[in-house]
Amino acid sequence: MIELANIANFLEQFAPSRLAESWDNVGLLVGRRNQLIERIMTCLTITPDTATEAIERGANLIVSHHPLPFKPLDRVTSDTTAGAILLDLIRADIAVYSPHTAFDSARDGINQSLARGLSMRGIGTLVPEATPAQVSPCAGALGAGRWGWLDDEMTLGQLMERVKRFLNVERVRWVGDRERTVRTVGIACGAADEFLDVARRLGCDAMIIGETRFHTCLEAEASGIGLILPGHYASERFAVEKLSEVLSQRFPRLTTWSSRTEHNPIQSETDAF
Repeated sequence: MIELANIANFLEQFAPSRLAESWDNVGLLVGRRNQLIERIMTCLTITPDTATEAIERGANLIVSHHPLPFKPLDRVTSDTTAGAILLDLIRADIAVYSPHTAFDSARDGINQSLARGLSMRGIGTLVPEATPAQVSPCAGALGAGRWGWLDDEMTLGQLMERVKRFLNVERVRWVGDRERTVRTVGIACGAADEFLDVARRLGCDAMIIGETRFHTCLEAEASGIGLILPGHYASERFAVEKLSEVLSQRFPRLTTWSSRTEHNPIQSETDAF
């Protein structure tokens, strides 16, 4: 067993909280720092299903990408889904840690892993940490989003196939001509409308975003930037599986796994979100 404080300290080093967006809620959200941890479950989101899995499998700590609680709570009661889950976790003595947007932007975080997984070169941040207003390639830096060059010039349709293979999804949504040539690509996991303008200024031919608004799609089309939209879940879930491996390597005496019940709640007969 290891004290929760040691695991929290490691996660803070891995995904520094200073990288989180100002509106976010990251770090140790539930638990006692001197609590002894033996079993850790990672997941994208704490839901009734993933909370039940953690309880039934005897987890002491959930490392969830999305925070719970996310926004301040006036009360914690079973009248709300969040309140009911928190009461169950506290009753079971299960701590909660969330790295969220700090993990998105970390040196070995989600966006960096996406860029590497797609064999991109010259990887830099869309918005470097040190000077948020600056837009410049900054390879290896900490900061929001990523951009770089594909190893070979290809069509938007070919890049879509590469994204599907890496994320292990059957379909993606897209904006733009599948036959247009792309070489410079921006990346932002989850919901990331705000990065389109930065990607445009950097000269990106295409951008991979988990999900975005309809009007952002229209803006991308008007700007001649292709969009690939694998869905919020797909753009981030792979990373919590990797995080489980990272924790297992760092704390080999602990039992660590990624949730086996977690699933994408959005379904469609003809499309993927």
